[in-house]
Amino acid sequence: MEAHVVMVCHDRARGEAARDEIKSQSKNESVDLMLETCPCWPLFAVSLPNSEQNTRSWTSDQQRCRRSEQSDSDARGFEQMFATNYLGGFLLTRPLIPYLEAARPSRIINVTAPSTTRPNLDDLRGERKFSSLGAFGASKAADLLFTYALARRLGGRGITANAYHPGIMKTNLNRTAPTPIRLVAGVLNRLAGATPERASEGLVQLATSVQFADTNGQLMHGGKAMTAPFIGDKDLQDSLWKASCSLARVQETI
Repeated sequence: MEAHVVMVCHDRARGEAARDEIKSQSKNESVDLMLETCPCWPLFAVSLPNSEQNTRSWTSDQQRCRRSEQSDSDARGFEQMFATNYLGGFLLTRPLIPYLEAARPSRIINVTAPSTTRPNLDDLRGERKFSSLGAFGASKAADLLFTYALARRLGGRGITANAYHPGIMKTNLNRTAPTPIRLVAGVLNRLAGATPERASEGLVQLATSVQFADTNGQLMHGGKAMTAPFIGDKDLQDSLWKASCSLARVQETI
């Protein structure tokens, strides 16, 4: 099965090298590279007026982030892990839904983890209390809650929404993360980390296999559904959805 792959990368040279390697090994020329200068760029592009136009012009209208003294925050004041790990994806999904419906059956997959950190809906910006580990865990839990809420809202529209937990991977992704996260991730990588190639196998299967064509509203790992704390709380799902729409100034309906 051939796929049209769009890669979003920070570094042009490394991105081009990865793109060329994928093309060479897969014999598929449909691999595009999009460069972005800020990890929270979907938040800017999609949440501003004329979001559909902004979605099409990401490569020519990218915006940079700035840092606060105590925690990373983007140019609209959102805590950066919350914006990058969750809110950007939450907003990015919205303008894509009409296209996914037109191409149905379609699949949305959010890569996350079975976090035990309950998001504080009264402090999603991390203004009252902030810790890097807490913010990271809350952002991953928010991804899960969003996925379950999205699956319910897209029921009957030919689009499934699932979350995928790749497990612990041996990567350099956390090299610029806050010290607590970097230390914990380093230990886990050495003890139990899988290669990115191995961890991605389950993601590819979830995205393409007929086995998962009807799977919807699940957290998947190793080809099986798993659970996590409070992800079945529909009231919490809906409250996070409403709070996220309010923060980003978008309508609740999709």
